[in-house]
Amino acid sequence: MSDKEITKHFVVKSVYGALEEPRQWLLSQLRQYDYSENDIFAIHLALEEAFYNAIKHGNELNSDEKVRMDYVIQPEQVRILMTDEGPGFNPENVPDCRVGENLYKTEGRGILLMKSYMDEVRYNETGNSVEMIRYRHPDESLAPKEKVPKR
Repeated sequence: MSDKEITKHFVVKSVYGALEEPRQWLLSQLRQYDYSENDIFAIHLALEEAFYNAIKHGNELNSDEKVRMDYVIQPEQVRILMTDEGPGFNPENVPDCRVGENLYKTEGRGILLMKSYMDEVRYNETGNSVEMIRYRHPDESLAPKEKVPKR
């Protein structure tokens, strides 16, 4: 495991396939830092949700607009900053996807997933940039198993 900080940024077009190179780079670095598969899964999921929100809702699928991704990888945490060129939004105005008619909609779960899998999720004042942080979590597969009482 490395003990130094690595930073990297990518600027990509607002198209679904543009995430491939930045995603592969990030996942390979996380493995080099010996992040657990649970951490890698969580970061991967949040990265995809943030990117898809940026290109669909932020840049409105305009392939001429860009998305910037800044990564900071440290031994104990990963920070992702994703910024689109859209007008932004207020995350407080997004309806809760777990309530009422929203429960049955096929969209609207991205922010909930990001908040569920990352330890911190913050938006800038404009609402066109999200910062997500995931701290290294103990690998649950290495945690002591609960003892089953003998009968």
